[in-house]
Amino acid sequence: MKRILFTASIALMVISCNTKTESKTGDENTASASSSDKIEYAYLPMNHQPDNWVRGDQKNVALVLNSLKAWADGNIDECLKYFADSVNIAWDGVDRKVSKDTLKTWFNHDNATVQIKMDDYETVTSKDKKDNWVSLWYTQIMTDKKGNADSVYNMDDLKIDNGKIVVLDQKTRKFPKAK
Repeated sequence: MKRILFTASIALMVISCNTKTESKTGDENTASASSSDKIEYAYLPMNHQPDNWVRGDQKNVALVLNSLKAWADGNIDECLKYFADSVNIAWDGVDRKVSKDTLKTWFNHDNATVQIKMDDYETVTSKDKKDNWVSLWYTQIMTDKKGNADSVYNMDDLKIDNGKIVVLDQKTRKFPKAK
């Protein structure tokens, strides 16, 4: 009986060692194969090579989130301190460069309270370090003074240059009306 247990133990050790070795070798082969395989893209970017982006500076995320929080709290002057003197704005029906004074008028929401429910964010930097972007995905809930709430889902792309927001490109999806 001892001989059978001893033999079985040795067999299990040999099998487990071979499995680990095969798994490790397989992972290494997969990693090297995937990094050396040429990827064919159906579409190529017009202004740069594919795979142009790396993880950006998290300070840019903090800058954008601080600006959004100040806006949601109704502190428009605090919100605008994160913006350059002129900003390219693109959102529903608007695509132009505007001044901070124009932004101040547009960002004012005296007649409503705002709540932000953040889903996610990321920051990227181009490999040549010339472009820095922050992307946000969140639900924005606005409640007017009568208590009527309306929600939209936003996806914002914000370009950062010299520590200031120079582009705000916002895509919005309205939620279906409740039945």
